[in-house]
Amino acid sequence: MTSRPRFVTPGVRAGIVVTGTEVLTGRVADRNGPWLAEELRRLGVDVGRIVVVGDRPDDLVAALGHLRADHDLVITTGGLGPTADDLTARIVGDVQGRPSTLDAALYDTVRAIVAQLVRRRGLDADPEALDAGSRKQAMVPVGAQVLAPVGTAPGLVVPPAEGRSGPPVVVLPGPPVELRGMWPAAVAAPAVRAVLDAASPLLEDTILLWGTLEADLAATLRRIEADLVGLEVSTCLRGGELEVVTRYPPADAGRVDLLRRTVLGDFPTGVFSTDGRTVDDLIGDALVARGWTVGVGESCTGGLLGARLTARAGSSAYVLGSVAAYHDRAKTSLLGVPPELIEAHGAVSVEVAEALADGARRAFGADVGIGLTGIAGPGGATADKPVGTVELALVAPSGRRRRTVRVPRDRQEVRTRSVTAALHELRLLLGDGG
Repeated sequence: MTSRPRFVTPGVRAGIVVTGTEVLTGRVADRNGPWLAEELRRLGVDVGRIVVVGDRPDDLVAALGHLRADHDLVITTGGLGPTADDLTARIVGDVQGRPSTLDAALYDTVRAIVAQLVRRRGLDADPEALDAGSRKQAMVPVGAQVLAPVGTAPGLVVPPAEGRSGPPVVVLPGPPVELRGMWPAAVAAPAVRAVLDAASPLLEDTILLWGTLEADLAATLRRIEADLVGLEVSTCLRGGELEVVTRYPPADAGRVDLLRRTVLGDFPTGVFSTDGRTVDDLIGDALVARGWTVGVGESCTGGLLGARLTARAGSSAYVLGSVAAYHDRAKTSLLGVPPELIEAHGAVSVEVAEALADGARRAFGADVGIGLTGIAGPGGATADKPVGTVELALVAPSGRRRRTVRVPRDRQEVRTRSVTAALHELRLLLGDGG
């Protein structure tokens, strides 16, 4: 688009600080920031910023000061453990003007949880070290509300001290299961509730496309740009799929409907989802509706397609199994691919992909067989088969589908894009009646 539509920011905004050097350096992926952003969006709260800082006090103080200046609510994740680098609770208290003191009742609670954990795991722990860790986790800023531990770490809601301006800060643990378990209590806290009660509904609409060029989608959005002023419309190419995500207040539903109708009208075969369902959901539902089953024979993806198919709950109803036949000997011995076929056409060929699909279908007694073989790189390319060349084949009760995919990317991208392409071929096969 030549210029971005101006988004009218909702009245209530939140900022998130994700702490931990392991997150900052990429050793651990941030699962908390995006999850919190979506939960807050459901509550009508717009997330202005997600800031990741390491385990350095000065950086955390700076991040908190930055977010407190123009947000109505600040949330931190991580840094609540018993070790020396877990300083979030104390620093938040200091920033809010509330020094930390020992909460005796909380100390007893944490110490009991830790003792039970040690017994259950059969650990040989130093009692003094455990006591010191429990004491540290029970240090609470004066006037803060304690959120009961889900693991060993309590959470906190810390309002600014009397006479100080600024938003309340919600302090949550880093482990996602603990954070999510504590979230209902955080939302119910009076200081947080007061902020949320001022929020207006903030809706989200998602359109997913496959096989559509970003440039073509951009041209469509430019054509109706004047009608989108005031909406936040973002586009993203992810795994080969194009996403169009719009966030909007209920009053703008009519303009969002115009956007949806325009995109559907321009790309009738490209749009595959307008209701939030993923390609995984669509093929799972279609296979269950037909009563069909799937067997997979994959080479270059090394089991990723089978893993993707079985990641969805209930997939045992339609996935019978997958063979990662990486070496040619595995292709011939496990899935019955004729050696002479590989010799004549090469392991990366539509003929071998079809043989893998036939072999998987036969081996598992499945209705649909999927075969996938390719060159993920960085080596193995030939003049006519560059890195990123992948052959797909699907065999169903009443027909076959073939497709050559070319993904000129790195090894991981070739593998993940190929899996997504295979899923969309299966979606199209099911939509065509097989």
